[in-house]
Amino acid sequence: MVRLHVNVDHVATVRQARREAFPDPVEWALRAERAGAQGITCHLRKDRRHMQDADIVALRRAIRTLLNLECSLDDEMVAIARKSGAEAFCLVPETRAEITTEGGLDVRAEAQRVARVTRELAAEGGAVSLFIDADREQIAAAADSGAPFIELHTGCYANAQGDARKRELERLVTGTAFARERGLRVNAGHGLDYRNVAPVAGIAGIEELNIGFAIVAHSLFVGVDAAIREMLAAMASGSSAR
Repeated sequence: MVRLHVNVDHVATVRQARREAFPDPVEWALRAERAGAQGITCHLRKDRRHMQDADIVALRRAIRTLLNLECSLDDEMVAIARKSGAEAFCLVPETRAEITTEGGLDVRAEAQRVARVTRELAAEGGAVSLFIDADREQIAAAADSGAPFIELHTGCYANAQGDARKRELERLVTGTAFARERGLRVNAGHGLDYRNVAPVAGIAGIEELNIGFAIVAHSLFVGVDAAIREMLAAMASGSSAR
């Protein structure tokens, strides 16, 4: 069964809209855990547009599952990640102009830097993942970096329709198989929702899906517990088809 790690960034997005103390992403994360989430993911961005430094500390103290901290290669952010106590780290690209992460990390272009940061984070006891597109050259570069995991960017699949979506799904299937051949473990995420998650959850070799916005948005209507349970059910429908 593919694990569900829930990204709580957009709970903080709502809070930051008014700079209030609520809604609290930590309390939301605890409710997600109780409903069946097997890990909590968050992204501390350099511009602090949603999660704040104190949130990371509070999450690590409060949650009982694994904390997966997404961060860029920026030296300041890596230093914070090293002190965070997170059990997992995902290295992601980041630009201030983007609304959300728009593509995978260019591991080939940043090979030396990625390898150095991977070593630094691994020395803190965390499993390191590289958020990349399902591209053979990027996957090969990831394998050479020393990171044990990749997280395949599913945004192109999520945004496509019809035959284009089928082609993007096949890219994820073949990318996962190639990564496994190179000794990498594979996660996936970005843009996944209740309607499109099943085929990705059904890809042999994918261990974990990181999903945030769709669950947070749905929880506004049905509550946290139901939103988590419905996503787990949608994922199970894909996993059972393997």
